[in-house]
Amino acid sequence: MKNDQLQEQHFTETDLQAEWNLLLMQLKTTDPVVHSAIKSFKLLKVDEKKIEIQYPSSSAKSEFDKVSPEFFNHFRHKVNNHSIVFDFKHEPQNLRQEVLTTKKIFEKFTEINPLLKDLDDLMKFDLT
Repeated sequence: MKNDQLQEQHFTETDLQAEWNLLLMQLKTTDPVVHSAIKSFKLLKVDEKKIEIQYPSSSAKSEFDKVSPEFFNHFRHKVNNHSIVFDFKHEPQNLRQEVLTTKKIFEKFTEINPLLKDLDDLMKFDLT
């Protein structure tokens, strides 16, 4: 069948997120390694034929590659749209969430207002 003859039913962002969350729930029990690697991925519906998948690292993407054909096929059949294209986009800021300690927060504030450093020297704040 040619590309222009493929079915193209409408689907919503909600449909996409529901199927993604279903996959994550299944992987949590069946393949925890893949689950932990891909749980920070973001899937966004760009238009009726395009879904963008934002991933944090190439190693996480390689874990996703193990289950992606099955997921793509399942999603296309579920929404009855076989012309969907999945585009990958590397988004390294999704890689990890920084843990902000009291000391790190204070250091960020001292960058904004250097007088806080003088106040810390004078008062000897306990930032542990």
